[in-house]
Amino acid sequence: MPYEYRKLTPQEKEKVIRIRKENGFPIHTPPHPFREEGYYLITAACFEHMSVMDSPNRRSEFEIRMLDIFKSSTIETSAWVILPNHYHVLVGVSAFEQISVAIKRLHNGTSYEWNKADGLTGKRRVWYHFADRCIRNERHYQQAMNYIHINPVKHSLVDTPYEWVWSSLGLYLEDKGRDWLREQWRNFPPESDLLVE
Repeated sequence: MPYEYRKLTPQEKEKVIRIRKENGFPIHTPPHPFREEGYYLITAACFEHMSVMDSPNRRSEFEIRMLDIFKSSTIETSAWVILPNHYHVLVGVSAFEQISVAIKRLHNGTSYEWNKADGLTGKRRVWYHFADRCIRNERHYQQAMNYIHINPVKHSLVDTPYEWVWSSLGLYLEDKGRDWLREQWRNFPPESDLLVE
């Protein structure tokens, strides 16, 4: 939203703000209209899409930390992918607030540590707010999982999703096998218009 918003005319911006106010949404941050128990596709990007997680070590450390924080917050993590400037994760929760608390902890900790390591304490904002999409049904769940796993290919980081090690795809390959994964791709192709970008 922030990047598209900048391209709008003053009249278009005024209309967007009016609609967001009418719906009770925050003015300039992603709304979270669904807050009940269920599954959510979470997307979070580095501020201005900076590649703060460009190094393999940083992506690996982030992946471990994210999974640990979600586990300690009793969040079920079904699928994930970590890219240089954003990540996607499919989670199951008993209350939406679990997600907000865990992500705040994750983003605050990594922002502090990365800015300190890069000599940018007080000079760089690392994260923008997170966006979520409430998963509607089993088909939507499978499409979200496939969308997550294809993301490194979509962003031209690799030729095949199996090459990207910072995702849950390897676990599904090991547990379910390639034939199962092929069937999932065939039966539930990721349709990005149904999902958060």
